[in-house]
Amino acid sequence: MTATGSRGSARDVLRLAAPAVPVLAAEPLYLLVDTAVVGRLGAVPLAGLAVAGVLFAQVTSSLTFLSYGTTARAARLHGAGQRSAAVAEGVQATWLAVAVGLVLLAIGQLVAVPVTAALGNGGAIAEAAVSWLRVALLGTPLVLITLAGNGWMRGVQDTRRPLYFVLAGNVVSAVLCPVFVFALDWGLVGSAWANLAGQVLASVLFAGALVVERSRGHIGLRPQPRVMVAQLRLGRDLIARSLAFQACFLSAAAVATRFGAQTAAAHQIVLQVWLFVTLLHDALAIAAQQLVGAALGAGDGERARELARRILRYGIAMGLAFAVVFAALVGVAPPLFTPDVAVLAVVPVAWWFLVGMQPVAGAVFALDGVLLGAGDAAFLRTSTLVAALVGFLPLIWASLLWGWGLAGIWSGLALFMVLRLVAVGLRARSGAWAVPGAVR
Repeated sequence: MTATGSRGSARDVLRLAAPAVPVLAAEPLYLLVDTAVVGRLGAVPLAGLAVAGVLFAQVTSSLTFLSYGTTARAARLHGAGQRSAAVAEGVQATWLAVAVGLVLLAIGQLVAVPVTAALGNGGAIAEAAVSWLRVALLGTPLVLITLAGNGWMRGVQDTRRPLYFVLAGNVVSAVLCPVFVFALDWGLVGSAWANLAGQVLASVLFAGALVVERSRGHIGLRPQPRVMVAQLRLGRDLIARSLAFQACFLSAAAVATRFGAQTAAAHQIVLQVWLFVTLLHDALAIAAQQLVGAALGAGDGERARELARRILRYGIAMGLAFAVVFAALVGVAPPLFTPDVAVLAVVPVAWWFLVGMQPVAGAVFALDGVLLGAGDAAFLRTSTLVAALVGFLPLIWASLLWGWGLAGIWSGLALFMVLRLVAVGLRARSGAWAVPGAVR
C-alpha cells in the first residue's frame, strides 16, 4: 500500500502505529528500567533519579521537532511522490541533531550542579541526581540523532527499520543496567552508563541508514542551510510547545522533592508510567501524522478531515482501554518499582489521576497527531502554552503553598490535559488546518 493510497482503516493505522510503540518508548523505557532497578537501592537514589531523569528528559524533549517536524515535512513530500526529497529532510535534521546536541551537552555539564541542587532541594537527593545526570548528558547528541532518524523514516512510512534499531538499543541498555548497578557495584550512576551504551548503538544504526541511502545514489549527505532554516522555522513553534511541557514537569519535580524523598519517589514512579503510556497514545498520533501528511501532500483535504474523525474515535477507545488496565494494576504494578512501604503508601494518590486521564489523553494525542501531520505547529504552540500557564503551573505551585502534595500536582496535570482537549477539539472541528500541498 502506498503512502497516498492508505485509507486510514484500523488495519492501516495499526500497521503504522504498532512499530512506532517501541521507537517512541525508547527513552522512557530507559528511565522505566532505571526506576525498577534503582528502586532497589532505596528512596534517596530513586528520588535522585526522579530529579535527574526529568531534567534529562526535558533536555532531549525540547528538540522533538527533529522527530515530529521532520515527519510532517517528509510525509507531505512522500505523499507528493518525492521520496528523495523526503529522505533529504532526514539528512538535514541529523546535522541539526549533532550541532544542537553538542551545544546542549556543553551547557548541561556547566549547569548540572546548580540546577540539580535547586530541583533536589540540596543534600543527598541533589548529590545523587548530579552523579547520574553528568553521565546521561553524554547521550544528548545520540538521542537527537535517533529522533531525526525516526522522523524521516516515519515520513516515508518505513516503520520496520526504526523498530529494529531502537529495540537493539533498548536490549543493550536493559541487559547492562543491572550488571552495572549491582554486579559491578556502580550504584545509581551505573544505570546512566547502561543507557548511554544503548543510545550509542541506536544512533549509529540510524546514521548508517542515511549512508545506505547515499550509497544507492538517492541523496547527498552535505549540509543544506536552506532546508535546515525551514526546519527550524517549524521547530521554533514545536520548541516553544516543548518548553511549556518542560516548565510543568520541572516544577512538578521541584515541588514533589519538597514534600520529602518518599513523595518524590512516588511521583517518579507514576510519572514514568504516565510518560510511558502517553507514548503508547503517541503511536496513534504518529500514524495520524503519516496518513494526514500524505493525504494533504497528495492534495486531498477532504480525505485528511475524514482521517481526523476516524483517528479521534480510535484514540478515545484506546484511552478507555488503558483506563481499565491501569485501574486493575493499582495494587500490582507499583511494587514492581520499589519495595519501600512508605513510598508505596503515597503512590495511589497519583495513580488514580493516571487512570482518570486516559480517555482524555487518547483524544488529545490523536488530534495532536492530526494537527502535526498538517504542519499546524503554531496553533499547537499557543494552545499548549495557554494550558500550561492557566492550568498546570498554578496548581503545582499552589500545592506547595498550601501543602496539597501529590494530589495538587496531579490535579494540575489533569486540568492541563482537559484544557488541551478543548483547544485541539475546536481546532480539528474547524477544518482550518487541512491545507493541501507538498509543503505548508
